[in-house]
Amino acid sequence: MSSKLGTAARARNGGNPSSGGFPLVSAGRAAQDGLMPLVGVRPADHDRPRLLLYGPAGIGKTALATALAERADQSIVIAPQPADADVPGAGLAELRAAAGLSWLPAADGLPGRTIAVETVRALSGVLVVDNAQWLDQVSAELIGFAIRHAERLRVIVAERTHRRPVRGVAICGEEAVRGPVAPLSPDDVAELLAHNGFRYRWAGRVHALSGGNPGLALEYGAALAGRGPVAAVPLPDAVRHAVGRRLDELDPAVLRTLRLAALAEHPTLATLHRAGGVELADVEDLVVVDELDSVSFTADAVSATLAADIPYAQRLALHEDLARAVDDPVEQIRHRALAATAPDAELADAAEQAAGVVRDQGNRRRAAELCLLAAQRTPPTDEDTLVRRAGDAAVDAGHSGLAERAWNAARLVLERSTDVRQRFRVRLALADSAGQAMTDVDDQLAAALADAGNDPDLLAAVRLWEAVRANISGDPVAARELARQAADLTVHDTAVRARALTVCARMERVLGLPDTGALDEALAIGGAGIDVHDTPEYLAVRHAVFDDRLTTARSRLLVLLPAAQRSGAVDDVVDVLRSLAEVEGRAGRCGHALSYARRGLELTASAGLSPGPAWYTAAVAETVGGTFERAVAYARRGAVASEQEQDHVYLSRCLHALGVVRLVTAASQDAVSVLSQVRDLEHAQRVGDPSILRWHADLAEGLIAVGDPAAEDLLATTRARALDLGRDGVLAMLDRSTAIGEGSATQLRSVAGRFTALGLPVEAGRTLLALAGVQRRARRRGAARSVLVEAAELFDRLAAPPWSALAEQQLQHLEPLAGDLTRTEVRLAELVHAGATNQQAATALSVSVKTVEATLTRVYRKLGVHSRAQLVARLAQR
Repeated sequence: MSSKLGTAARARNGGNPSSGGFPLVSAGRAAQDGLMPLVGVRPADHDRPRLLLYGPAGIGKTALATALAERADQSIVIAPQPADADVPGAGLAELRAAAGLSWLPAADGLPGRTIAVETVRALSGVLVVDNAQWLDQVSAELIGFAIRHAERLRVIVAERTHRRPVRGVAICGEEAVRGPVAPLSPDDVAELLAHNGFRYRWAGRVHALSGGNPGLALEYGAALAGRGPVAAVPLPDAVRHAVGRRLDELDPAVLRTLRLAALAEHPTLATLHRAGGVELADVEDLVVVDELDSVSFTADAVSATLAADIPYAQRLALHEDLARAVDDPVEQIRHRALAATAPDAELADAAEQAAGVVRDQGNRRRAAELCLLAAQRTPPTDEDTLVRRAGDAAVDAGHSGLAERAWNAARLVLERSTDVRQRFRVRLALADSAGQAMTDVDDQLAAALADAGNDPDLLAAVRLWEAVRANISGDPVAARELARQAADLTVHDTAVRARALTVCARMERVLGLPDTGALDEALAIGGAGIDVHDTPEYLAVRHAVFDDRLTTARSRLLVLLPAAQRSGAVDDVVDVLRSLAEVEGRAGRCGHALSYARRGLELTASAGLSPGPAWYTAAVAETVGGTFERAVAYARRGAVASEQEQDHVYLSRCLHALGVVRLVTAASQDAVSVLSQVRDLEHAQRVGDPSILRWHADLAEGLIAVGDPAAEDLLATTRARALDLGRDGVLAMLDRSTAIGEGSATQLRSVAGRFTALGLPVEAGRTLLALAGVQRRARRRGAARSVLVEAAELFDRLAAPPWSALAEQQLQHLEPLAGDLTRTEVRLAELVHAGATNQQAATALSVSVKTVEATLTRVYRKLGVHSRAQLVARLAQR
């Protein structure tokens, strides 16, 4: 039995490892749960008579091959081992044994072909040849010959190789080669981890580490299980062995060059050559060289294994070579510091200055490393400077979400310093690095509170953190009270006071309380020294979003985005992108919404941030501009991730996104179930402003659809609150639900106009769909068809494909007009039927009168009528 990656996952699942390859999941589960597309083979290839799967160890070849075989009524599986590779005929003998045939002496030439043909003729269903890289050459050629004469036998070959699959081609022929098994996407890795019981939080980091290789991903998932976000990322032995086995195949000069690349910050071919590297030949599976000659690794596991296996003396020498080779003076200092073996005050000063340069450029991640190097190279006799530099590194790392580096730097401070402010500072940096995972910051806040003593400014900072934690945990009342205490405690720290007042104002909005002027006071102080997403300026933007002042919100967000990017805080950038995606989606710029959401997803994954907010944003953007299927997937995933991290705010939001899709796709009972959970969560959080998360009208619409009279009380209560607060957008949604319940086409047409006036075109289109439904139920099919055409054209203009498809689907359910009219022709016919003149129709369709005349002529011809009167009469007969 060959060594397999994924042992930890298999042992946990109680499965038996199959021979050859690294199972994505156990073969049975792969087949049952429909996970086969995850391993990167096109579904259209699943039923090919000859299928050749190849790629590196762990990519999922065995899992897919076995799962495909299990779909057949009969299958035979052979899996040669390394010892079989040099034994002529071993593979054919194994195949005969698997088929229940008697043993025959090994033979080549014509006798061997005769035996192979006899063997293959005895097979039916599917033949799987796993571990084909260890199939002996004689057996490969004989089995390949026999298979060419067995057209009814389906053959699947899995071969571990990063080159041309020699044995697989010998068996199946060149026509079976469909390209290597592709790695998993970040979304696929997230689902793989969740399926195997791991937290979603690790998905981004695991994807980067594994490069999308499912076997590596499962090993990293098992290694990270139970660790907090500040834990170091281990290099699992199985990963190190798998990657190391590939590295052992390399020429020593190529291996040295790859080690240089692993140690460099931004390796390029030129830098590597100046450092004594050679051409990177036959390593396409390990590195990628882009058009600018920048070198990157296909998986962080490769660079981690390379770096881990470099002998100490060689590591120092490689850093010295890189220090002489790089062009960037900051990177030169970095390599000099990494090559040093003893404290060096001058080098430590240079590293600190370099950190200041990159910090000013907004690269807080790089600043964190340089500050930590500066601390490590500072002479221990200068302890105050060492502690200060380590504290700077912790703050930079926490600001950038680099939990591991924040902890490494903080440890230097906590182990060496008795200075209360320094210890307090790094504890808050550790809390900062935890992101949305508030359960991971309790210990640090408790210790920070002890360090604060009676210092009012330090106590204020702790109270502020407790307010943030209370908000994320779903207690806005406590969050407001703690934030108010923080604001009142501050004496000198204006940044803490401004941020505390901002939290107060945010909680007042959530609770639906009267404005106490907290936001105005915070704006007067300003957001200097505060993360962008915590500034009063950003909260003012969020209030504009809640109030449907989308143009104002968009313009301010476009100013805040570069400020967030300059700050170097990834969560700042992600928050601004989230708001931009929301604004653009609601304003009907659906493509822009998708773009911003995807940028947020990429940043979240690369930085290892809590994924719930980014997945919620993706669900919202997909709902307007992508597909409902992807929206549901993101919403479900975001809900699970938020629940894992006890983030009740985004749990509600993700469930609402899921409920909306269920509602508009006519899964009313499911929608009511999901949206009822949102109601309960929002009530538990005491959210009093219905504009924050607009679930009320959606739940009411679902209740109406299933005939639940509770809709009436929900609408009345929410309407009274929205009227009191002046929430026009919420009122329009409530009126839409009321009109649906009453079957009022007139009111729905009015509501559609109100949404248009508010700058909410997607909501206007959704209202048109509801209007068409009311007209269809009233048996006014012609009017329903006209409204659906109007809705479809609106959604087409907005580039909102899921909504366009929904309108088209509903159009198909109506009795079609004869003559196969186009959408524009149907619209014109309906306008004429309603009494519109050519001029009025031209205005309604935004075309010229001549275009109307030409279109009307085509309508006459298709419907077999000759005049306007005949057309009206024809339509009246429907």
